[in-house]
Amino acid sequence: MDALQLLGEGFASALTWQNMLFVVIGCLLGTAVGVMPGLGSSMAVALLLPVTFSLDPTAAFIMFAGVYFGGLFGDSTMGILMNTPGQASAIASTFEGHRMALGGRAAQALATAAIGAFVGGFVASIAVVFLAPLLADLSSSFGPAEFFALAVFAFAATSSVVTDDARRGLASLCLGLGIAVIGIDGVSGAPRFTMGSPQLFDGISLVTVTVAILALGEVIHVASLERHLGTKPMLRPSGRPWLSRKEFREAAPAWARGTAVGLPFGIVPAGGSEIPTFLAFGLEKRLDRRRTDPQFGKGAIRGLAAPEAAGNATTGMAMGSLLALGLPISATAAIMLAAFRQYGLQPGPLLFERSQELVWALLASFFIAMVVLLVLNLPFAMLWAKLLLIPRPYLYAGITVFCALGAYASSGSTFDLLLLLGIGVLGFVMRALDYPLAPLIIGMVLGPLAETSLRDATMSANGDFGVLVQGPIPIVLYGLLVVVLVVAVRQRIVARRAAAAPAPREEVAAR
Repeated sequence: MDALQLLGEGFASALTWQNMLFVVIGCLLGTAVGVMPGLGSSMAVALLLPVTFSLDPTAAFIMFAGVYFGGLFGDSTMGILMNTPGQASAIASTFEGHRMALGGRAAQALATAAIGAFVGGFVASIAVVFLAPLLADLSSSFGPAEFFALAVFAFAATSSVVTDDARRGLASLCLGLGIAVIGIDGVSGAPRFTMGSPQLFDGISLVTVTVAILALGEVIHVASLERHLGTKPMLRPSGRPWLSRKEFREAAPAWARGTAVGLPFGIVPAGGSEIPTFLAFGLEKRLDRRRTDPQFGKGAIRGLAAPEAAGNATTGMAMGSLLALGLPISATAAIMLAAFRQYGLQPGPLLFERSQELVWALLASFFIAMVVLLVLNLPFAMLWAKLLLIPRPYLYAGITVFCALGAYASSGSTFDLLLLLGIGVLGFVMRALDYPLAPLIIGMVLGPLAETSLRDATMSANGDFGVLVQGPIPIVLYGLLVVVLVVAVRQRIVARRAAAAPAPREEVAAR
């Protein structure tokens, strides 16, 4: 009952006209950015991070949450209409969603995606209301060794499990950790990796890195390598933008199963929504094979409903994991964690005690954002698609201006503009060589936590590193990490063997 009472107080705060305005602004921005192929909620939050310095923390995080959820709503629109998913989390939805559009059911596909995202996000928001305080109480028993184990789990999972090439994922992680340690050492006071430059004594701002890697790097990438993006014809949906009773009954079980698949991944640092969306799609495909009239490959509504629900369920639970444990499971969540620190707030049990009004207003805003996004996307999906008519030179030129303004506004230093350009070029190179960006961001955000926890734990044990594997929580985390890595390695071995199988065998399997 305490949770419901606190949630009611959160609604009283979130339903003020100022906070409602920021909910709508966040949902609008998130959906608009999600519609653009190649952009995403992580870029939107990165660009907004320096702009929100002067905002009230509650308003800022309500807007960030709207952007986070809205990005997923917008991603699926382009996947359905153009077979071009905005982010990796929308790839699974594209398979059957675009086939529905080709079959003249684009409007129904958009409605299925919007309702699925609403169901997954709404159920996850309910789960977060009751689970986040319990997770926060659990995290109160965390010491330096437990936080170090948690950081190691996040590092290994995001760099090795989610990426196609573990070596590239680890290289990206090490790059992020390397950037994080630049500056004056907080314990010894010695400068580290500053190359004698006094401008680097304070380290490199996370705002500069995220804006450069996610936004400016994308701009350079599009300008140099993807000039022909956006030339695909866009299907224009016609007919009713809602589902018939038969279609609703067909999609409802898939929404439920997708939500169930996505919820656990919200508290596991496994890279965000990509894995659960593919798992939900695979589950529906296996169930479809048992039917007398299989629909997959023809535009199966369940093949779209399940991934959409799974993606938003994971995102909703990820917000609970971020608030209660300070654990980001994706690049967007990592940037939001940096935003908390920007306001002098540390997610965890102290956040629920010291900033109770902010936390519960934010949780209440999740429910409001789901309703707002459903209203924005169910009838108006085609209006969002018209954003693709903006000429790319104008669009990306505007993003570049915002990148520079954001970096300069956060520090007032022209040196940061040079860093912005240099790191932007690095982001372009990583995209061109297919290096993942999320491990770099998470490495930079959690790197200081891992370093501080490692030092505190070993210093308290007089230099004995055995303290890092003492206690039930570190042992459970390391054991879970071993299981996750073994399963990931096994899956990749099976995939490689299947790819190397002779052609006749492949044809038999296809039949």
